[in-house]
Amino acid sequence: MGLGKWIGGSLGWIVLGPLGGILGFIIGALIDSSTDVPADRAQGSSGRTNDTQGDRNSFLLTMLVLAAYIIRADGRVMHSEMELVRNFLRQNFGELAVKQGNDILLRIFDEEKRQGRNGFRSTIRQACSEAVLHLDYSGRLQLLNFLVMIAQADGHVDNVEIAALKEVAGWMQMSASEVDSMLHLGGQTIDDDYKVLGVTPQATDEELKKAYRKLALEHHPDRVAKLGDDVRRAAEKKFQEINAAKERIWKARGL
Repeated sequence: MGLGKWIGGSLGWIVLGPLGGILGFIIGALIDSSTDVPADRAQGSSGRTNDTQGDRNSFLLTMLVLAAYIIRADGRVMHSEMELVRNFLRQNFGELAVKQGNDILLRIFDEEKRQGRNGFRSTIRQACSEAVLHLDYSGRLQLLNFLVMIAQADGHVDNVEIAALKEVAGWMQMSASEVDSMLHLGGQTIDDDYKVLGVTPQATDEELKKAYRKLALEHHPDRVAKLGDDVRRAAEKKFQEINAAKERIWKARGL
């Protein structure tokens, strides 16, 4: 299906201010050309919208809104960053969703210009606050991971992008250290591995094991399975990178 269905189902909680008006206008113009989710999948036995679908809708809309903030953090709109979002939409919703997603992002960029960066920050902060209410910690971690991937898409993450990522993390009640950890996933040095686990090379073996257990629990793919197979696959890749960092440190320490 196209974007209109899941955005329409989530708009009521995600943004009520100027950004909500923009998305509402776009939703009114969207025409989904593909089949709706079957009724037996969209609703539970009680006739209410299935909670799992609602969680996924919330995740997807929040990702799109916050992606606009991260893409414009350095004052530029990079093709590589936009293409990462397009590919995500293409793989999960089809070609129609790519055009719709572009339209929505462009409208959000226009709203940022109208409000100014500082004014727009309050709108994004409101969206983050709503995400805290509707996504659990593991879901927000995976959302943050997608935003980090967007920032990395052009091969370089500017300090202003890192600052924006840490702002968003804080607004979603996560530590800035989560951003540092994700930025070093897949790194080439042992120092990168320690940063992934959020400890220094001076950490004791027990501190290291405790840090890994915490990461493994928070980032386990099963915790985001309800958000969809695409989100779970991304979580699996991240989990593998966390384990690879752990194994390299364990090997270096002879554990």
